[in-house]
Amino acid sequence: MSGSITAAAAAETQTGARAGARINADFNTFLALLTTQLRNQDPTNAMDAQQMTAQLVQFASVEQQLAVNQNLERLITLQQGSQLVSAAPLTGRVVEVESEYLALQNGQAVMRLPPATTGATAARVDILDRTGRVLRSEEVVLSGAAQDWRWDGRDAGGRQLADGAYQARLSAGGAALPFTVVGRATGAERVEGDVRLKLGTLAVNFDRLRGVVE
Repeated sequence: MSGSITAAAAAETQTGARAGARINADFNTFLALLTTQLRNQDPTNAMDAQQMTAQLVQFASVEQQLAVNQNLERLITLQQGSQLVSAAPLTGRVVEVESEYLALQNGQAVMRLPPATTGATAARVDILDRTGRVLRSEEVVLSGAAQDWRWDGRDAGGRQLADGAYQARLSAGGAALPFTVVGRATGAERVEGDVRLKLGTLAVNFDRLRGVVE
């Protein structure tokens, strides 16, 4: 979404508090050193006015940096709150997201295949478990437009697998192809500064939302 914050901006929240504390410490140290220097200077050889001005400018710069950092933290927090509010109405809707994992929900998962590229009209879908072992492979045909490939949640032996997030790969001629995942949104959450949309057990950053299908 155009109004959403980027993943990089959201990630800054994790380090914002530490950065603010560090700037505060530097600011207090600078103030203590300047105060001590003024209090203990030789009255007959006072600090040069030009040097004093330079230190005051530095003092103002540190103070301004601290204020900017605090304002940025507040802005990021507000934007994340807005994202969370925007994500809430998506609960129960079918959405399209970027992910390397398929969301198996009620025994069904959907991968949206890309249009056929030059010289590649067929591709292979691999579904893997958490250890990287291939559970199921299937050859698919690519057409001139994006299309959906549906997985029934069964492995190569026909065994029905439990609902969950399963890693998926799409390749043609040994080269990886991009794909998106379609599933039903079941909630939204904010974890360590990131707003995530949940599709069952699959959670993706909100900025990876690519569309609302229904």
